[in-house]
Amino acid sequence: MQTPSLLSKRMLLGAGALVLAGVGLSPARAQDATTDYPAKAITIIVPFAAGGNTDVKTRLVAQQVSTLLGKPVIVDNKPGASGNIGIDLLNKAAPDGYTIAMGSFGPLAVNPWVYPKMNFDPKTLVPIILLEKSPLVLVTPIAKPYKTVADVVGTAKGKPGSLNIANAGPGGAHHMSAELFESAAGIDMVAVPYKGGGPASNALLAGEVDLMFEQTGAALPSIQAGKIRPLAVTSTKRLPALPDVPSFAELGLPQVTVSNWMGYVAPKGTPPAIVAKLHAAFVKAMAAPEVKDRILAQSNELGGGSPTDFGSFINAESAKWSKLVKERGIKIE
Repeated sequence: MQTPSLLSKRMLLGAGALVLAGVGLSPARAQDATTDYPAKAITIIVPFAAGGNTDVKTRLVAQQVSTLLGKPVIVDNKPGASGNIGIDLLNKAAPDGYTIAMGSFGPLAVNPWVYPKMNFDPKTLVPIILLEKSPLVLVTPIAKPYKTVADVVGTAKGKPGSLNIANAGPGGAHHMSAELFESAAGIDMVAVPYKGGGPASNALLAGEVDLMFEQTGAALPSIQAGKIRPLAVTSTKRLPALPDVPSFAELGLPQVTVSNWMGYVAPKGTPPAIVAKLHAAFVKAMAAPEVKDRILAQSNELGGGSPTDFGSFINAESAKWSKLVKERGIKIE
């Protein structure tokens, strides 16, 4: 009979051998997982409600990526807290390439500066590719008397607080564009937040508010129908779809250059080889006419570039909005 001490030693040695074997196999298994990727469905978290621009674009691209990679690509809407809930779920996901997210202007560049507490750090996420950049347009109901940006500035300075401006929720591109405009022009208006771009746009059309920074693509039908008047665009130059509408830069307010952008990100620790595969698939998906034409038709700028390019862009946007938030004392309780 083996003594307890001898048996214990043999058990420990056996366990040690298994551990060593496991250590030896891990890199190989990791390599197999990377080489065979994707071996199952990929989920893209959309941190906003279904039916919005972010959701629609994600589903459009997901169809192309699914065909290219030969696996299902599932879009999972996780709205709430201006995008924070969905990105927090991404942050907690396994870094294996099977859960990624559509990251955007708010949760990646603005929310860290306006929310008192966040459960994730955008800088730890892995950028994949920028999908698009969307300029906004300052619009007013056609029945309002404001014909130019100068009219708005003159009224706001003559009667501070007399103008109100709708937004799709605090911290979003609509809200931050207005804050940037007020800062650059030296005026103050009353912000009127709504629960999304749809309700804000409806309030504008009903004449309940004086102004709104709206997504250009979303505003075009109402502009063309003569329901709202465009005053200026936040792109650096005039847009082909609105050739008679000046840019803020053209009007002497170059600070008011804004795009509501979005692109794909993965959890911290996602292997570079998997990021490279995803990036290559997204590049091809974005070149598909169904995707490219849809983006350009809305007066948006098609994204692209490397993961490093997207990371640098996010950092620059974060620095820009951090400065404005501090200057304006913007907070979300």
